[in-house]
Amino acid sequence: MKLRLAALLLLAALPFAAAAAPKAGTPAGPAPEIGVDYVVIEGGKPFAPAKGKVEVVEVFGYTCPHCAHFEPQVAAWRAKQPADVSFVPLAAPWGGYWTPYAQAFYTAQSMKLLGKTHEAVFKALHEQRSLPIQNATPAEIAAFYAKFGANAQAFAAGMAGPATNQAMEKAKAFIMASGVDGTPSMVVAGKYRITTQKGFDDMLRVADHLIARERATAGKR
Repeated sequence: MKLRLAALLLLAALPFAAAAAPKAGTPAGPAPEIGVDYVVIEGGKPFAPAKGKVEVVEVFGYTCPHCAHFEPQVAAWRAKQPADVSFVPLAAPWGGYWTPYAQAFYTAQSMKLLGKTHEAVFKALHEQRSLPIQNATPAEIAAFYAKFGANAQAFAAGMAGPATNQAMEKAKAFIMASGVDGTPSMVVAGKYRITTQKGFDDMLRVADHLIARERATAGKR
């Protein structure tokens, strides 16, 4: 009798538990505040528009230590995103010792090597110190990518090739139009640049809210 009563009480409680549970996909934390957590980009457009997708651009640099610290966190966040989120990493071509590694990123992208090499480059630069942050030559960088299946000679040539230069110019135009002046930075839907100063967790919290906003807006069209 007691077991039956306990079962009935449990079944009765289930609807209340379901009502109290957060809605699937509802972002955690408070809604972001404009001018504090993000800014609206006047006339902003996605870098690579895709129908039915909410684009999230991460502007980064391989030589940036903050980006290296952010990489495991953003990679884990990216892996949890639904199919309607398009995550686009962009290496900032800001000159100096940023340039060769930005060239390497876009060359590896064209050769479909990023899945194997993206995390490895961060580790080589900031943990293993097997790649130099400054004064890296195309030959040194190409030799590193050769470990992941690239032809070293073709990779070095690709770093200085027209396709890489075009990719760098396109990235630079988007970065400048979005007002990005530091890394890592995130831009959602081409419309919102995240500006929170509360750390990486908060950057991703704001991204979650802005993605949900774009998704809801698209659903009303």
